[in-house]
Amino acid sequence: MTHAAALEQTLHRDIPITREMGIRVAAYDGRQLRLTAPLSANINDKGTAFGGSLYSVAVLCGWSMLHLKLREAGLPHNVVIQEANVRYLLPVEQNIEAECQIDDEAFAQLLISLNKHSRARLPLSVVIKQNDRPAVEFSGRYVVHK
Repeated sequence: MTHAAALEQTLHRDIPITREMGIRVAAYDGRQLRLTAPLSANINDKGTAFGGSLYSVAVLCGWSMLHLKLREAGLPHNVVIQEANVRYLLPVEQNIEAECQIDDEAFAQLLISLNKHSRARLPLSVVIKQNDRPAVEFSGRYVVHK
């Protein structure tokens, strides 16, 4: 089973709302993760994506990126969101697609801190686009602990 398939199973099993939202792992290459969710399951009264769904997909994209990287490193630690900021720039009128990239150097520093203190923090950014333009910009600080 691929990392992406295992992640999707984990999301649907451990965070049940992800099933209802239709969240899927679209792509993962070790540095970038894309999660998708259908507009039809996340629509609001204006016919666009619901802000709470956009936030949820974004926070889960960052969480999932860190979850995958830790699993690859053989460190199945707990990941939680500590702080988040979201900017809604454009309405999303299509299926939701969230992207998160991780910097190898920043992740290496996280591992050093985790090894030294059994706890570490990492800021991650997620973007959701509408017609190749940023529609949602999310930044979150995630905490990893044993």
